[in-house]
Amino acid sequence: MTLRRTTILADPDLLDRVDRLARRRRTTKTAVITAALEAYLASGEDVARLSFVGIGRSGHGRLSLDGRSIVRRELGGRRRADDRPR
Repeated sequence: MTLRRTTILADPDLLDRVDRLARRRRTTKTAVITAALEAYLASGEDVARLSFVGIGRSGHGRLSLDGRSIVRRELGGRRRADDRPR
């Protein structure tokens, strides 16, 4: 894996806490910060946000099929076996 360097600005107390945790775990500050960033970013990836939800009669017979294709497109094209049109 290729690593890239970046610079961050953080409160001195926060950096002291990172330093203490790294020493306690006998690892590097880079490893602590990387693990924290990965955990933070992963926590937001689980929720799929739908742009709309509607219930009722539309007079448009393909609405449920069109809605499924929109959701599938929003979720990156994943398709379950039981999600195919009949």
